[in-house]
Amino acid sequence: MKVCTSAAEAVADIPDGASLAVGGFGLCGIPSELISAVDARGVSGLEVFSNNCGVDDWGLGILLSAGRIRRVTASYVGENKEFARQYLSGELEVELTPQGTLAERMRAGGAGIPAFYTPAGVGTPVSEGGLPWRYDADGSVALASPPKETREFGGKTYVLEEAIVADFALVHAEIGDTEGNLVFNKTAMNFNPLAAMAGRITIAQVEQLVEPGELDPAQVHLPGVFVQRIVRTGLQDKRIEKRTVSA
Repeated sequence: MKVCTSAAEAVADIPDGASLAVGGFGLCGIPSELISAVDARGVSGLEVFSNNCGVDDWGLGILLSAGRIRRVTASYVGENKEFARQYLSGELEVELTPQGTLAERMRAGGAGIPAFYTPAGVGTPVSEGGLPWRYDADGSVALASPPKETREFGGKTYVLEEAIVADFALVHAEIGDTEGNLVFNKTAMNFNPLAAMAGRITIAQVEQLVEPGELDPAQVHLPGVFVQRIVRTGLQDKRIEKRTVSA
C-alpha cells in the first residue's frame, strides 16, 4: 500500500494507451480529482471501462473533450454531446453493454473469473453481433461487434461475457485507511467497488484518511487487498447532473 501526497503523484505512471476502470454512476461518486490529474498528465489513447462517460465539462467528459480516450465500454452515454459527436464521426470506439453485465464483468475480473454466462442480451445484437463499435467519417460502420458464444442451461439460452481487467482503476470513497480499506457513501457504492476490483493497480481518492484500526471491520465496504494506492483529496466539488425546481 502506498499513501500518495497528491492525485498527480498517484497517477504519475499511467501511460499512453492504458486501460482504466473508473467508478461512479452519472456524476455520483466519480473520482474527479484523479480524472483531472490524468488529464493534466496529457496521456492519450486511453481505453475506459465505466458506467458512463460523464458530461461535457466534468468527470470523464474532461478526458473525452481533450481527445485522450480512444475506446469506451459503458452502459449509458446519453448526457454527453461531445461523446455522441466523436462516436458518430468515427473518432471514438464504443462498446455498449447492459448495465448489470458491465458490473458483473468488472466483479468477475477482480474475482479471477475469466468469463460467465448471463441471460441479458440473448436474442439481441448484444449476443448476435452487429452493434456499431466504430463508424467511418462518412457514417458507415467501420467496425461492428462480433457474435458471442451462447449455450443452453436448463432449457434457457445464455450468452458468454468476458471479464474486465484494467491496467488501472480509479475510484472515489468517503473514508479510507492507510491500508486501503474503503467505505463508500450511500449511492457512491454504485460502480466504485466493482471498478476497484477490476484494476491491476487500483488508486483510491478519499475524503477522509484514517489510521488502521479506526474503521470498524463490519463498516468496510471494500477490503484493502484490492487497493494499491490511496490519496486524501478532501471534499470534492459534487456536481448535479440535472437540477429540477418547482415554480
